[in-house]
Amino acid sequence: MVLPKGIEILPIQKWENKHQNFTQKLTPNASFKVRNDNALAKGTDRYIATTKNLQWLIGHATDNNTRLRAMGSGWSFSKVAVSEGGILDTKSLRLNFSVSKPNISNTYLNKGGSADNLFFAQCGVSMLQLNSKLEKEKRPNRSIKASGASNGQTVAGALSTGTHGAAFNVGSIQDFVTGIHLIVSKDRHVWLERDSNPVVSDKFINWLGAELIRDDTMFNAALVSFGSFGIIHGIMIETEPKFLLEEHRIEGIAYDNNLKNTMKTLDFSSINNTLPFPQFSPDRELYHFEVIINPYDFEPNNTEKGVFLKASYKRSYRENYIRRTTDDKGLTYGDDLLGLIQTVMDSLGGLSVLLVPKLVNILFPLAYKEVPPIEGTIGETFSNTKFRGKVASAALGIDIKDSVRVVEEILNIIENGDPFPGGISLRYVKGTKALLGFTKFTKTCVLELDGVDADVTRKFYEKVWNRLEAINIPYTLHWGKINFNLNFQRIQNMYGSATVQHWIDTRNELLSPEAMQVFTNGFIERCGLDKKIGAIV
Repeated sequence: MVLPKGIEILPIQKWENKHQNFTQKLTPNASFKVRNDNALAKGTDRYIATTKNLQWLIGHATDNNTRLRAMGSGWSFSKVAVSEGGILDTKSLRLNFSVSKPNISNTYLNKGGSADNLFFAQCGVSMLQLNSKLEKEKRPNRSIKASGASNGQTVAGALSTGTHGAAFNVGSIQDFVTGIHLIVSKDRHVWLERDSNPVVSDKFINWLGAELIRDDTMFNAALVSFGSFGIIHGIMIETEPKFLLEEHRIEGIAYDNNLKNTMKTLDFSSINNTLPFPQFSPDRELYHFEVIINPYDFEPNNTEKGVFLKASYKRSYRENYIRRTTDDKGLTYGDDLLGLIQTVMDSLGGLSVLLVPKLVNILFPLAYKEVPPIEGTIGETFSNTKFRGKVASAALGIDIKDSVRVVEEILNIIENGDPFPGGISLRYVKGTKALLGFTKFTKTCVLELDGVDADVTRKFYEKVWNRLEAINIPYTLHWGKINFNLNFQRIQNMYGSATVQHWIDTRNELLSPEAMQVFTNGFIERCGLDKKIGAIV
């Protein structure tokens, strides 16, 4: 087989994700690595050449009746982004561009937008690289608006699974994306953006050579579509001026009515005496709020067995701030709960998971101890890229009004004898417009259950999901984390039948039947999202 320049075959028949919690079998000689042709002088020319190569690969998969998925960093715990056919390694596709004013629509500019706001990134750019480009190289320096806890994902992968942070006034990764370049067949590629928010000009579209589609429903469907709408080649993101986050950790907080009221409403007035600063002050604005619970050292209304809080305040950028460091326990200031569990696993070696509660009790105070506040850019703050396998992470999206009830149900399950080798954290995120974005509630609480990947953990997850369904508490599940209970009925229950139908119909509208076969995988079949146009039954 003669391959176009920039494409090489990957001689693999199986693939393991970064967290090492599953292995996927692949069709022989169906996987490829894609590179930009660096022999071309201009990055813009390289990008166009790679578009053609991605179209060739779709044509090859179509002709050979093979499934295909573009892969980012392989960060997901679920099989949402893998294929039973072949995978495309896109990590080398790292072109990125500032956008000049002639490439921007007058509508966007007339609404107060500017060229400085926008940045274009190819699919293989990692969140680490994106942050570095914006914060250190782009002039003037810029910041992304929100970030997940880690920076190892590619920007396309983070977008496609609904990666979130805890920016309760901003939202998730997909919520600052304004345009998507989708390769949908061997002879068609499209630039997709909202009709209500046209961003690029005819000059940009002419350079790209793509078909322009402005459609709010299609855009909102494609935002979180896990690679099933085609190959995302590039995305346009909206940035903001570079800023700092000042992180405070607060330990020994009583789990009392004041805190519970804040958890259910995001009204911070009841814990003003607990927070280091009010929600709004002349030089700070509360940006990130998180509650962390160690279920093995917890008692309501008891500060000795209370919860830990993270509160990050957004501040204007300045040069003279104290940089973040790693302490002598190997814990990075800013480690999320999963990072803590991974440190536990380093300590465990081959020992029984039954020892995890004792180790968690030791490590929680080390990881979340009160220390002087530390500042950093968003790239410096959310930089935890540790992964060593054998950890498990499930994340539920719930309405914030249900957050206290859900915590109590989870703790009751543990107290009634069902062990969970891990901990609980609650982050708060602004709801998304993405049709299948799991942060769907207007004010979403993302409740994370991070622990050791073992049978006991998965049984515990299932008990939690079943309990919430039994007491009729609506919830969603993170597409990229452990979610083995997902099926068509549950997804309809989570998002509503009409919304699911819009997503399915939009996919049918965008893709030809042949392309749908290429971009279908076992995950969306299990979820019932592979349906052809027609009534849901």
